[in-house]
Amino acid sequence: MIGLLLTFAATFFTEAQESLGKQKVAEGKQSIYTMGFLSMLWSTVFFLCIIITKHTFVFSLASLPTFITRVVLELILAQVSVIAITRADRSTYNFIRVGTIPLLLITDLILGYSITLPALFGIGIIILALLILFRNHGVGKKGVLPVIATTLLAVATLSLYKYNITHFNSVEAEEGIVGAILVLYFFCMAVFVAKENPLRSLLRPDFFVQSLSAGLGNVLMGFAYLYGAASIITTAKRGLSVLWAILSGKMYFREKGLYVKLLALAVIVIGLALTIL
Repeated sequence: MIGLLLTFAATFFTEAQESLGKQKVAEGKQSIYTMGFLSMLWSTVFFLCIIITKHTFVFSLASLPTFITRVVLELILAQVSVIAITRADRSTYNFIRVGTIPLLLITDLILGYSITLPALFGIGIIILALLILFRNHGVGKKGVLPVIATTLLAVATLSLYKYNITHFNSVEAEEGIVGAILVLYFFCMAVFVAKENPLRSLLRPDFFVQSLSAGLGNVLMGFAYLYGAASIITTAKRGLSVLWAILSGKMYFREKGLYVKLLALAVIVIGLALTIL
């Protein structure tokens, strides 16, 4: 229950940050690199503060092969994600990202893990719902390719994250180091490529709220995985993310097809529920 509550709050804050970032980039008030910097800053600060105050930094050198692999993939994922968020409709982004769930299960199947019959039905339902949405113009086609790329990359990064915090590192150490690397990357890109000073944007209330929302979402999501199975937490995350995206897409970006999307979400939730049985 705690894990699901953390996921509920985390997905709300994440949607707020991504919607604000998408709007600011569209208005030309920030680059995708400043957006990426703001999205990673506070969660990294939060984790570093936890490490300092609670002395919970646990990092094993044995994790280096999987950790370095994760860092490389996270850098690629972060870059592609900010592109996907700014180009794709909010509902399109989150509907396609639901594909992470069946992909994780299919990966498990390939690796030799047993998959229940209800889970296989769930995968089929999710895929069918997404195909129907695309065929009936339930989601926009703009920005689809980078969104698909983030979906595929998320399967790898999530698996590596869960493996590392289960066998080697504390959540604070894992997320603190990865977050610091991503923050440094986006800061350098903002300064040297976009010619912006992302630190100065924090003095503006709207940018500060955008950054703080991202921090809260990332921190809460990171700890949610400690209170539930990865499949259940990820399932809840994807379902709630789609719901928030549909609402924000309708309210702030005037996206069409509200009822079709809500119906598709209901079908997808059924499929998601079956995958964890």
